[in-house]
Amino acid sequence: MRRAIALARAQVGLTGENPAVGCVIVSAGGVVVGEGATARGGRPHAEEIALDLAGAAASGATAYVTLEPCGARSSGAVACADRLVAAGVARVHVACRDPSPYAAGRGLERLAAAGLLGEVGLLADEAAFLYADYRPPGPAAR
Repeated sequence: MRRAIALARAQVGLTGENPAVGCVIVSAGGVVVGEGATARGGRPHAEEIALDLAGAAASGATAYVTLEPCGARSSGAVACADRLVAAGVARVHVACRDPSPYAAGRGLERLAAAGLLGEVGLLADEAAFLYADYRPPGPAAR
C-alpha cells in the first residue's frame, strides 16, 4: 500500500476533478505485476492502468488501492470495481473510502458481493493526506 500511496502522491493536483489514486497489483508469489496512478486530467484511473500492465497476471493477485475503486462512472465506462472482478483479482485492500456522494460505497459493495474485499482502512492514516483537499462534485442520486 505504501507504493500505491507514493504513486498517488506524485499525481496530486494533476488529476482535474478526480482524486489522485494509486493502485499496485501483486501476484500470489509477491511480485508486483502492475501499478498505476490516476493520469493527468483524471483518466485513465489508477486501477485501469495497473490492470492493463498486469494483464493475465492479475488473476489470483491482490490489489492495493489508495481510494475505494469506483463502482460507477459518470462517463458510462466500466467501473474499476467491475474491472477488478473481471480480471480475476483475488483480493482488494483499500486505504480510504470514497467521499463522493456519487460513488461512496458502490465500489466496496461490488467487491464485497464478489468476495474480493479485503481490509478497508489499510494505512488510512498514511493515505489520508491524499484526500484531505478532495472536494467531490455535487451530490447525485444513488
